[in-house]
Amino acid sequence: IAATQPSTNWHLKENAREHHTSKFSSEELVVRRGQAFTITFNGAERPEQNLIFIAETGPKPSKSTRTLATFDISSTVSKEGWSAVLQSSSSNSVSISISSPHNAVIGRYRLSVQSGSSSPASVGTFVLLFNPWASGDDVFMPNKAECEEYVLEEFGIIFAGNKNHISGFGWNFGQFQGDILNICLAILDRSLYYRQDPITDVSHRHDPKYLGRVLSAMVNANDDQGVVLGNWSGKYEGGKNPSSWTGSGEILQSWKKSGYKPVKYGQCWVFAAVLTTVLRCLGIPTRTITNFSSAHDADGNLRVDEYYDAEGNHLEKGADSVWNFHVWNESWFTRNDLGPSYSGWQILDATPQEQSGGIYQCGPASRHAIKEGEVDLDYDVTFVFAEVNADSMYWNLDSATGKKTLIFSKSTEIGASISTKAVGRDDRVDVTSDYKYEEGSAKERDIFKKARKKLGLEDKFDPTAPKVEEVEQKPDISGKFKVAGSLEVGKDLNLLLVLENLQSDAKTVNVNMTAWSTLYTRRRVNQIWKDSISVTLAPKEEKQFPVKIKYPEYQQQLTTDKSIQVTALCHVEGGMQVLVKRNITLDNPGIDIQVLGEAKVNKEVVVEVAFTNPIDAEVKDCVLQVEGSDLLQGILELR
Repeated sequence: IAATQPSTNWHLKENAREHHTSKFSSEELVVRRGQAFTITFNGAERPEQNLIFIAETGPKPSKSTRTLATFDISSTVSKEGWSAVLQSSSSNSVSISISSPHNAVIGRYRLSVQSGSSSPASVGTFVLLFNPWASGDDVFMPNKAECEEYVLEEFGIIFAGNKNHISGFGWNFGQFQGDILNICLAILDRSLYYRQDPITDVSHRHDPKYLGRVLSAMVNANDDQGVVLGNWSGKYEGGKNPSSWTGSGEILQSWKKSGYKPVKYGQCWVFAAVLTTVLRCLGIPTRTITNFSSAHDADGNLRVDEYYDAEGNHLEKGADSVWNFHVWNESWFTRNDLGPSYSGWQILDATPQEQSGGIYQCGPASRHAIKEGEVDLDYDVTFVFAEVNADSMYWNLDSATGKKTLIFSKSTEIGASISTKAVGRDDRVDVTSDYKYEEGSAKERDIFKKARKKLGLEDKFDPTAPKVEEVEQKPDISGKFKVAGSLEVGKDLNLLLVLENLQSDAKTVNVNMTAWSTLYTRRRVNQIWKDSISVTLAPKEEKQFPVKIKYPEYQQQLTTDKSIQVTALCHVEGGMQVLVKRNITLDNPGIDIQVLGEAKVNKEVVVEVAFTNPIDAEVKDCVLQVEGSDLLQGILELR
């Protein structure tokens, strides 16, 4: 064969169909491990039985690192390694079925063939991916509809807003577009792990938990000049506002085109969406997860401390925070390092929040370990456990004396309405019960105590304030903000502050109210409004006080996250303070889309887009951005 240099037929269409890789627009063979593919050599003399195949990947292939395989033609498929089985041969062609093991290293392979004593001749290259359809693979997913959704679906919905008002937006993952597969392989070759030790790094690429961790580090730009640079300042000069991206393709292609300089800018859903694209592209089943009222517990004590002054202003003190929502990923694979009960969905998070092992990476944390409070297991289970189940501590801080007083603590505040897109439908599915037992139940509290005990925290209340005892004081009044009317940009914001006297004697209450525009991380940006009232509540009386914030008051102050925090700090004469707060996310005005006429493959279709200006002023310099997977080349912008 080597002497005559035959032409090779890679059977691209047939192999792609068998391997669920038909959506790749590649001229190169793309197949999945643990499954046979066929190639035919034409113009070959009738082959002898002593053909030897060589498949190799990475910079210095070797058998010991399982990046080099040599195998000859055999009658059966090998259970352990690579194998080649003769399918048919004629006087001038031979068809061979080649199989890789279920745990083969993934990536781009070079294939050569040797006949007799002649030197090996290169046949070409092919790309080998994870195989969720094969029962021996670590990423095997028995449910075929889930495989379709979590590996092959290019369009998704990401949930945002806040727990009282959940909204969703579309995202084009585009993992099969043009050059995306090559870019995903380039991401692996630019990681710190590869740069430090390329041979060892490539040899670990058979393991989804290793690759998931590497990619959670590489999708953010911290440490390694990765793909996306985070920015939560509210100012996005020199880059794109994170909320203006609609798909991963543009981000990944920009990263490559710029010579691998970080793309500006991203926030959590951008990191999660890009990681979804890369993992689905490589064949690891992956989805985005949104956690509402998500804790960022910076000091690892499973408690989130928030500080307020006497006026009810939120103070930027301490590193802990609570985000209106946070988006991360779940990927599906086995955990041979932990045992079968910890297999299944694993949490990965590419948003750079805290370092893990000295690098901004997070996971894979077994979802089962989080639910059971197994915070001593790898990787980053403590951090994710706190995101969904930390306790909230609200403090009043006297800036003059530095004295802090606990206003109240709450164990049911963090980790609400944990959401993902349904399989095969555009609906929201609530997966909160997969992360924790029911809030307020004895089981949930037992797990929380177990987690604190494992971290050596069971006897400590708050290390910075040893004199404060953990006593749930009972407040004299309760309060809440109710929304009265629509929550839309362009409309006035109407709320009701509802105060109720819980005691059987009258109470005088001084209330300081503020409203701030915030980012979705609840970082305050601009004060919008403030007011104070003094009220007397008769025994057991409930009273409502209307609060109106007019559109012109908040118009210039609003961030692109369209988020407002309203607080009321209630000073009860002779009693403890009560903090009432509400995070509000406003909706953008809607866009109506109608398809005019029939939509057929390869035929033009007319789409009508209608937008109504909701405000009493002219709106200028509008841009309509349209993106459609395999419908449009790139992104269409109409000005």
